[in-house]
Amino acid sequence: MQTITIVYIAIAVVISAFIAIFHYYYKTKKRTKKLVLFSFLRFLSVFALFLLIINPKFKQRSYYTEKPVLTVAIDNSSSVQALGYNQKVKNFVQQLQNSKELQEKFDIDTYIFDKEVQKHDSITFLGTQTNIGKALKDIRNLYKNAIAPTLLITDGNQTYGNDYQYITSDSKQPIFPVIVGDTITYVDLKISQLNANKYAYLKNKFPVEIIVNYTGNQPITTNVSLTANGKRLANKQVHFSATNTSEVINFNISASQIGVQTFQAIVQPLEEEKNKQNNSRYFAVEVIDQKVKIAIVSDIIHPDLGALKKSIESNELRQVDILKTSEVSDQLNDYQLIILYQPTSSFRSVYERIQRFEKNIFTITGTKTDWNFLNQIQSNFKKRKISETEEVQGQLHTNYTNFLIDTIDFSEYPPLENTFGNVEFNVAHEIILSQVISGVSTEGSLLSTYTDNGKKAAILSGENIWKWRAQSFLSQGDFEEFDTFLGKLIQYVASNKKRERLTVNYESFYYGNQAIQLTAQYFNPSYEFDENANVTAIIKNTDTELITTYPMLPGTGFYTVDLNSLPPGAYTFTIRVEGKNISKSGKFEILAFDIEQQFLNADTKRLQAIAEKTEGKAFYIDSNFESIRTALITDQRFKSIEKSNEKVVSLIDWKYLLAFIALLLALEWFLRKYYGLI
Repeated sequence: MQTITIVYIAIAVVISAFIAIFHYYYKTKKRTKKLVLFSFLRFLSVFALFLLIINPKFKQRSYYTEKPVLTVAIDNSSSVQALGYNQKVKNFVQQLQNSKELQEKFDIDTYIFDKEVQKHDSITFLGTQTNIGKALKDIRNLYKNAIAPTLLITDGNQTYGNDYQYITSDSKQPIFPVIVGDTITYVDLKISQLNANKYAYLKNKFPVEIIVNYTGNQPITTNVSLTANGKRLANKQVHFSATNTSEVINFNISASQIGVQTFQAIVQPLEEEKNKQNNSRYFAVEVIDQKVKIAIVSDIIHPDLGALKKSIESNELRQVDILKTSEVSDQLNDYQLIILYQPTSSFRSVYERIQRFEKNIFTITGTKTDWNFLNQIQSNFKKRKISETEEVQGQLHTNYTNFLIDTIDFSEYPPLENTFGNVEFNVAHEIILSQVISGVSTEGSLLSTYTDNGKKAAILSGENIWKWRAQSFLSQGDFEEFDTFLGKLIQYVASNKKRERLTVNYESFYYGNQAIQLTAQYFNPSYEFDENANVTAIIKNTDTELITTYPMLPGTGFYTVDLNSLPPGAYTFTIRVEGKNISKSGKFEILAFDIEQQFLNADTKRLQAIAEKTEGKAFYIDSNFESIRTALITDQRFKSIEKSNEKVVSLIDWKYLLAFIALLLALEWFLRKYYGLI
């Protein structure tokens, strides 16, 4: 308690005593013993009121015991079931939950994981992908301030994400892998990896790279072939031995017709192989006529240029050329979209050609932009030229209607830099990202699209967009989030198609382990998203002629249908708005591939490696449960900690004091009434 508070309390004591004495003794001729009681009650009530006004603060300390947390991460992928260990895992988890010794020493938190991590509900072993690295990273972040060893129950076979050996290199929590799977090594041939471009161009040849691995001690000879529709397109004989266990086979295949072409790579299996599902793999290539060509015009060197080129060209259907204004000629007509990066007066001839060829444009402004020139050369938007700069973050408008936008938290992205002020539009426009300045949302546009005499256009008011792509990698481990967002913007702005009331988004083909989803947007006659429409998807399997109708569920700005339950095959679909004469049709193919069925054994080496790196210990699920339980209980690193919690409590928060004051005043009044002093 502070000294000044003690002084105030002392003064309150004196004043309270003075008030009590003054009220009962001043000009009182007959001083009885009752006055002492009355004055004391008055003193206490007045002093308590003064205490509420002074409101002293007290430190309150409480003690509690915090047990270490045992996090149990259970592999829920189908590879565990394929190895025949699903029941053993369930039995092991049941033993954990029934162990009183473990319950007494640890707070046990159980999770299941495949591609994502979730709180333990039920173990199904239906996961189509395994991301052990993400599971360990999420658990580490969740318990970074606690004593929390991890019991990792898995076969160690990861199919997706960053290598978990590197994720655990800086882990402060011990990891105890419980290895699920057979340790016996079987003879096996498998296609460990297949590399092929998603797109190829008509009448060109495209490369296919097949990596085949062999497990065994005897020398063997086998054939690797590539087929399409039962017809063999290429074949190669390969030799393996105990020392030569891997071969890379390259084929060049002709793209002879437009559309999705399905192929199968096959390694001739050995008679004694236990798993023959990993001897073949389907893949598809979409044959197209030409790429979408995009030009970035800039007279300055900036990392944004490289980031834009890399991001846009992450889609193989697009080609980006970076040009200076002096290099722009009538060949500009060959491009479907022109990106103008920080225009200045040197862009005058570029604008003249854009107007002559009626090209779609995407303008990116920044600290080097000449706004006097930009305001004079076009009339769609304007901005006052001010030399001061500001940092601007983006806030996503989820009601944007021109194309589907995945929900991205742009508040986590670094701010862009631009000159001070807002862009003012002279034409109808839609905002994708509004400005957030110093944490305050504004109505100003950071990224918008508009139309100019029927031509689509966009403007971004900020430079250093390369930081956004870098942040996407830091947050997600890849550039996909940013590249997808920018790709959709580029696809919309580069397209010359007229706006339609029903649009559908889908892939030409899906692999069996992918999420298979169709999305659609439906707009009313005013081109506002209509979330009350009845949209259905009619899916037809072209092989079996089976037709299934699915309702499409409304989301934020789009309708969606999940088709993960469909078996591999070729499908046609029709998206229809019930009660309206509006529909869209298309086709896609689902390729048979289950990556979780490709494994024969547990990845023992990597699991033992992460146990060693994190100072844990590896166990086999077939070993005695008692040894695992004993190792966890006897480990002296995992002890309960007695902690104290100190908090400052204000007297005004003590409700009993108010009741005490009321009681004192009531008692004083009652006694005075009883003795006839009132």
